[in-house]
Amino acid sequence: MHVPDGFFNAATSVSAGVVAAAGIGVCLTKARRELDDRTAPMAGLVAAFIFAVQMLNFPVAAGTSGHLLGGALAAILVGPYTGVLCMAVVLLVQCVFFADGGLTALGINISIMGIVTVLVGWGVFRLVSRFARGKGGITLAAFLGALVSVPAAALVFALLFAIGGTAPISPLAVAAAMGGVHVLIGIGEAIITALTVGAVLAVRPDLVYGARGLARTLVLRGADGSTSEVGTAPAPAPAARGSLKPFLLGGVGLTLVLAGAVSFFANSNPDGLEAVAEQKGFLGQAKDHFTNWALSGYGEVGGIPVGIAGIIGVGLVLLIAGAVAWAARGRRKAEV
Repeated sequence: MHVPDGFFNAATSVSAGVVAAAGIGVCLTKARRELDDRTAPMAGLVAAFIFAVQMLNFPVAAGTSGHLLGGALAAILVGPYTGVLCMAVVLLVQCVFFADGGLTALGINISIMGIVTVLVGWGVFRLVSRFARGKGGITLAAFLGALVSVPAAALVFALLFAIGGTAPISPLAVAAAMGGVHVLIGIGEAIITALTVGAVLAVRPDLVYGARGLARTLVLRGADGSTSEVGTAPAPAPAARGSLKPFLLGGVGLTLVLAGAVSFFANSNPDGLEAVAEQKGFLGQAKDHFTNWALSGYGEVGGIPVGIAGIIGVGLVLLIAGAVAWAARGRRKAEV
């Protein structure tokens, strides 16, 4: 759903840029509640993982593909404020280094793919997780949060296009087309998110931000076999700080494999937004990207194999997102 230059007029692009900048500013301040010395590296890994998985387009309909957006996943794993920061770094690196998403549309992309997906995905996750029991319930909440976040972002795009789109297309037609295809993409997003959250819960549940503070119901069993719930028992204590390194190294290794090898098998069909733009006749409004570097098009311009370009991107996102998270972290010491 990366919006190119040319789809929106200057006023809408600037306004979205202001919203994105304000959102990032708030998140930089609030993220200290979510980050400490132990979890800041996790934020870098999450951002790099989202970058890698976004390269893996999957088919959703005849001639159309989709890819992970990642806002819900980031919010659940590292918290909503940190999640927005992760998404902003991913989108910035994609725009500047890989010509994926327009420079003038960067604020729109951060607002839609970053802020909207995080807010909607996290909101649905929190609502469902109130009734969740155990890891299965958390995984289900992650599935539903991700599922809803994608069509929500698509409908916000349609709303913005109705306000400041550069082509005279019926807003209802754009909304119907964007909503329809992105419901299908949302299913793929939900599966990827649920599998990822479930895997981390199985290995390191203490690193899933959305699972923090969830307490287990304390059940008393009487001599006659009757039971009664009397409150909550404390959730399990987080694992020791020293055991984080193997998880991070394993996560980085998996991310490099996805970007460096699996990316060669990504579906080559146009994604949901590009397919809708072509179908509705406004794809021609897209302008050429301001860069024409070797990495543009994920190596296509410079003849660099997509896997090598992906590995470079993972490194950039990991370093930048990790540095941002480290700078934004709270000064308290991590719990051990």
